[in-house]
Amino acid sequence: MSQQQLIYPDIYPHQQLRERPRRYDAKVIQQDYRRGPWRAIWRALTIIWFFAGFIFSLKLDEWLRRAEEKKFKRATQLREILTRLGPTFIKVGQALSTRPDLIRQDFLDELIKLQDQLPPFDNAIAFEIIERELGRPIEELYSQISPNPVAAASLGQVYRAVLHSGEEVAVKVQRPNLLPVLTLDLYLMRWAATWLSPWLPLNLGHDLTLIVDEFGTKLFEEVDYLNEGRNAEKFASNFSDDPTVKVPLIYWRYTTVCVLTLEWINGFKLTDTAKIRAAGLELDALIKIGVTSGLRQLLEHGFFHADPHPGNLFALPDGRMAYIDFGMMDQLEEYTKETIASSVVYLINKDYQTLAASFVKLGFLSAQTDIRPIIPALEAVLGQAIGESVGNFNFKTITDKFSELMYDYPFRVPAKFALIIRSLVTQEGLALSLNANFKIVEVSYPYVAQRLLNGESPQMRRRLLEVLFKDGKFQWERLENMIAIARSDQKFDLLPTAQLGLQYLLSNEGQFLRRQLVLALTEDDRLHTEEVQRLWELVKDDLKPGRLFNVALSALSEISTEGGVAMLQ
Repeated sequence: MSQQQLIYPDIYPHQQLRERPRRYDAKVIQQDYRRGPWRAIWRALTIIWFFAGFIFSLKLDEWLRRAEEKKFKRATQLREILTRLGPTFIKVGQALSTRPDLIRQDFLDELIKLQDQLPPFDNAIAFEIIERELGRPIEELYSQISPNPVAAASLGQVYRAVLHSGEEVAVKVQRPNLLPVLTLDLYLMRWAATWLSPWLPLNLGHDLTLIVDEFGTKLFEEVDYLNEGRNAEKFASNFSDDPTVKVPLIYWRYTTVCVLTLEWINGFKLTDTAKIRAAGLELDALIKIGVTSGLRQLLEHGFFHADPHPGNLFALPDGRMAYIDFGMMDQLEEYTKETIASSVVYLINKDYQTLAASFVKLGFLSAQTDIRPIIPALEAVLGQAIGESVGNFNFKTITDKFSELMYDYPFRVPAKFALIIRSLVTQEGLALSLNANFKIVEVSYPYVAQRLLNGESPQMRRRLLEVLFKDGKFQWERLENMIAIARSDQKFDLLPTAQLGLQYLLSNEGQFLRRQLVLALTEDDRLHTEEVQRLWELVKDDLKPGRLFNVALSALSEISTEGGVAMLQ
């Protein structure tokens, strides 16, 4: 019996599931294993054996006063244990690598290295699964298929094939009997969470069993290839207007829960810089596509790719970027998108009081938390991370510094934000590997500023007002900074923004803003002509008289008679 079989005892016996569950249900799993406890007991002993040795090593380091000296070795040991315990624990390690509220920094740095890589399982079993799932022999399905997988991961492996109609495809096959392994491990994790939670010296902020349930839900979604196919098509629809982003087609006739057939992507991994340069592609252009598309996912569509590691992103010979693997996705509410956009501006402008209030809105702090003592801590930690220049900002530094607050204040990372952090830090790390001097803020902040200034929705317009007013006073300098930064993107046209702003100002909805602007122009018993002049100098090149007249005419045409009377009043 091989080492693999000892570590993953339930994968290799080729048995059928009684029923293939589509969704994670903790109660159903609990009932199933209570009827047959011996499988759970044996797996629990295996897990305890690995972790008991790890904990003993930690304690021994403390007794011998060498904990600091050995901390990096122990972090490596933890990563290796999670890898040996199999798919569920590899996924746990990846999830924990984005949870500074749960794991200390030296362990975080090591867990980030976890790669979703495992030796492939037997080809004969893989082909048998394909034939059983699709109901036809391999020869009838494909004119040719690679004899061995071209890639293997913890949950499945991929073959390169050609359909009889001539299309080149990737065939993704799930590991056999994967769900029994995942459900068994999730059952044990949830059972352990119920009695470990009160004893953990961590400020979890909420029930540990909820963390296990959140993880289980996402894991079940990831092993449902029908769900992954739907995610891919939704993602493609969101970027249908973007000629720089490619999403592979899904071949539904050749797709089931356990087999996914999709268009083969001929490209270069983003880490293969030599091939990218040889193809005549610009690294900085690819970085900008990656960062901008990532921000569009978070702030525009709300539907984002939560696992954009190098194996899931490819540079195409025509300069486009291709996304693959849509198993781990999440959806943000409109309110969350708006709050994230405004929070970035608060952070850049070092408005820590409003930023702390945003943390409450986003769920990082409970509504009952007294934020007053947290504000100076945010200023000390995040102010140091940002430095004197906006250009020094990066998400990895912010994440590392923020983790220092987790043990002193009642912060927690909501499940959605764990995935967002994972996505942002991974994208930034990838960009830095391509260009060590890359500053994510040089792309991200202009985009955020544009989103707020454009104000396509009433909600986003309200966010802009929140950003521009503080303690009832209009922030002239903040508006200047936002316009200047937004215009740093040469493609940004200020005129449509001016048109939207004028239409809003003249609408019933803009009544509050009209009043506030009058007050802002005359506050402190003086006319603020200097500020208006500075703004005009900033935008006059974009607002030519002819174009500006057309914008004003268009805005006025939108106003109803009733609205005009209300405005004059």
